[in-house]
Amino acid sequence: MDFLEKTFRWFGPDFGVTLNDVRQTGATGVVTALHKVPTGEVWSVDRVKSTKEKIVEAGLKWSVVESVNVHEEIKTNGPECQRYIDNYIDTLANLAKNGIHTVCYNFMPVLDWTRTDLDYQLEDGRSALRYDHIAYMAFDLFVLRRRDAEEEYSDELKHKAKVYFEQLDENGLSKLQNTLMAGLPGTRDVISVDTFREQLARYAAIDAPQLRKNLISFLKQVAPAAADMGVNLCIHPDDPPRSIFGLPRVVKNSEDLHYLMSEVNIQSNGITFCTGSLGASKNNNLVDLFMEFGSRVHFLHLRSVQHQVDDSFYEANHLEGSAPMAALMHAIVKEQQRRLDSGRSDVAIPARPDHGHLLLDDMNRPNSFYPGYSTIGRMKGLAELSGLELGVRYGLGF
Repeated sequence: MDFLEKTFRWFGPDFGVTLNDVRQTGATGVVTALHKVPTGEVWSVDRVKSTKEKIVEAGLKWSVVESVNVHEEIKTNGPECQRYIDNYIDTLANLAKNGIHTVCYNFMPVLDWTRTDLDYQLEDGRSALRYDHIAYMAFDLFVLRRRDAEEEYSDELKHKAKVYFEQLDENGLSKLQNTLMAGLPGTRDVISVDTFREQLARYAAIDAPQLRKNLISFLKQVAPAAADMGVNLCIHPDDPPRSIFGLPRVVKNSEDLHYLMSEVNIQSNGITFCTGSLGASKNNNLVDLFMEFGSRVHFLHLRSVQHQVDDSFYEANHLEGSAPMAALMHAIVKEQQRRLDSGRSDVAIPARPDHGHLLLDDMNRPNSFYPGYSTIGRMKGLAELSGLELGVRYGLGF
């Protein structure tokens, strides 16, 4: 049976990791995107080909696109929605022409993954990403001053947020704001508070059922087209899997995933199974989720978070934290066997180590990397996960 395809996310030469670095980690596949193409514009055949050629010249394969971002007009069903859906389909066609057949995307409104601390210090000196729910609330209540925000939190949590906010100095407040208002992955953009308020206003009349409806409308056009091209779409879960700043999120749990998979019930409409994003909710049983949806998983993000009080968490070592990674790997390998037995060709599921710690020599150039994507921490995670996979296979006789 084929092993998982070992991949490594690469943001391009501007983010501290070279393709030669990727090759030395032991990965054979690259996960990347055309980050400099504005969201909604068509990725041309030539630009896709040029990027692929660079990857191939380095002795690697462009395994997965992460991400072809979905324009806000699609998420809000705005007047330009159809144009951007057509552009999305054209981009998928140009990727397929270049032999790239796995595309990750998400449907999170305005913000991508959200953290409050990009330099959380662990006991041994390593640095991790962290989401502090009290810090998030402090920004929401006392900086953003979002309408109706106070109604969402208990008096106890509001008191904690007030105490936290009053202890922030100017530098701490600026750091928190820049962290929460970070732009799309692959950029160093930061959204201003005023611009963010304008974006929130666009969603004032869009609740979770409406956002879900807009997502299904998108998928009913895009997924069949992708299937005809031999492209697998894999939606990334919300990170964290809860509403952020009042924005609805609809890819959080078993109920959400079941709805998406059943409403557009074709194999090309699949899932990026991110154990960190789904695992950030204590209500999600990761093994049960994988066993329920494993047949529709086209891409794996393997990482673990450590749950803390007040719904906070930080990125743990890949084999530690709150995720039952050994049990998950057992379920993943069993799914591969099922695929092999049923004659499926997608047995070697692409998998990447997600959100590594900043450690060792990488700590001498922390600003070179996109947060969570330094080289050594992810290489350590890849090695640990590869060893776990080998051990599970040995135990199962695979």
